[in-house]
Amino acid sequence: MTTPFRWPVRVYWEDTDAGGVVYHARYLAFMERARSEWMRARGWGQDAMRGREDLVFAVRAMELDFRAPARLDDQLQVSVALVECRGASFVVAQQVLRGGELLAAARVRIAALAASTFRPRPIPQPLQSELKSLLESP
Repeated sequence: MTTPFRWPVRVYWEDTDAGGVVYHARYLAFMERARSEWMRARGWGQDAMRGREDLVFAVRAMELDFRAPARLDDQLQVSVALVECRGASFVVAQQVLRGGELLAAARVRIAALAASTFRPRPIPQPLQSELKSLLESP
């Protein structure tokens, strides 16, 4: 697995239920933001990919394990680490941490789709090469 990319997330009132605990679906949004920023940090922002490459990514499958609750005003770190790369999909491992405490972990398969048709398509070669190089780095 590659060295994880980390994205900070603050828990706001809108992320919580009446008890001040993060609502379970919000973890998906936190993870989506981190994946988007991970791609952007590599020069593959979503709008540019859609316009330049006719490419969008969609979550194909996700396994999610909740370990402990996050609460209002918590400062979280959401990580993304590439664990697999295929011709038209890749898999990342994600974690939501508060300090060193693991709150949630996920394994997410991402599918490449043509933005114009929403049909599966290969990941463009430059991005495919970059992703595969991440798997080879220590």
